[in-house]
Amino acid sequence: MRFELEMSNRNLMDMDACYNIGPGFTVPVVVKHSPNHIEMMRWGLIPPWAKDIKIGFKMANARSETITEKPSFKGPFKRQRCVIPANGFFEWKETAQGRIPQFITIPDTPTFGMAGLYEIARDGEGKEIKSFTIITCPPNRFMASIHNRMPVILQERDYEPWLDTKRFDDLRLLAMLQPYEGEMKRVSVSTRVNNIANQGKELIYPV
Repeated sequence: MRFELEMSNRNLMDMDACYNIGPGFTVPVVVKHSPNHIEMMRWGLIPPWAKDIKIGFKMANARSETITEKPSFKGPFKRQRCVIPANGFFEWKETAQGRIPQFITIPDTPTFGMAGLYEIARDGEGKEIKSFTIITCPPNRFMASIHNRMPVILQERDYEPWLDTKRFDDLRLLAMLQPYEGEMKRVSVSTRVNNIANQGKELIYPV
């Protein structure tokens, strides 16, 4: 999974649009520190004990079913939850012609929030690195024809309780990590999106 974020028509942050975001990219995420605010973080969670930040490429996603068990995720689940804003995300559908990239959006919802966890580590020079992972869950009916996983897309009413680190109600939080129930839309897009170096709005146009 990769995702797309265009900030130009919102007041979240003064930054350029990015149409092909992959692990290792630094993007804005929402955290709660009275009040909620945006912080720039690297996609791919890097635990504080990690000796090599490249481990983040293996931790771009966290399965909702095991975040209370995995050592790298159960701590952040209790105290460091975040919301990742996105306009849409890419997934690849297996076909007889090969893997076809799909750009997936939510109609009438220009920006939605994906559930995430974040961590703070330091590199070999002692520089602070903030990183995050996107939580995934089993697919809804729409996504099941494309892939066997999907990002957890939070309902707007769940943003505040998900971000609230002063209260930890694990049952309530876990109940939020369900397949999205609303309408979704997909279009087949150019295979140029396969190369993370490619950028540009044309990447999300149907082909």
